[in-house]
Amino acid sequence: MSHEHHRKKAPKKVNVAIVTVSTSRYEQKMRGENYTDESGDILMNGILAKGYEVVYRDLIGDGIGQVRSALLALLNRSDVDVIVFCGGTGITKSDLTIEAVEPYLEKRLDGFAEIFRMISYQKVGSAAMLSRAMAGVAREKLVVCIPGSPDAARTAIEILADELPHIIYMVKS
Repeated sequence: MSHEHHRKKAPKKVNVAIVTVSTSRYEQKMRGENYTDESGDILMNGILAKGYEVVYRDLIGDGIGQVRSALLALLNRSDVDVIVFCGGTGITKSDLTIEAVEPYLEKRLDGFAEIFRMISYQKVGSAAMLSRAMAGVAREKLVVCIPGSPDAARTAIEILADELPHIIYMVKS
């Protein structure tokens, strides 16, 4: 079957969970201070603009434990089709989102990372190689990990938004 046929059979409703991974903002949140989550806002607004639903949104600290805990809780939810982790994908010692998520992926979507870095390269040059953006499938859900910058959030929406129903149809087939 062609991708056009798949798109016709794809669900119209897609439920998305957004998890921002940032120790500095998480600490502000825990102290009761005001904080901003510009990248999370961009993701949410982009998803809503396409007519999808944001059924969960949170801000957590960096670390394998917090990311895995969030991932496992979301994988167990029947109302979530897509999980987006925003942040913790760089190469510093505290960037552990990929290490937390990768063992749970049943299939990787390497094309997402390739396209993400290609678009990033056009914008920021060779610094794009530092991105460990990743996507894959776990328990019939799309799991996406992107850098925490606002531009990364915009790039992810640009790549994924129109394909989400198609991806979810294929994942559940």
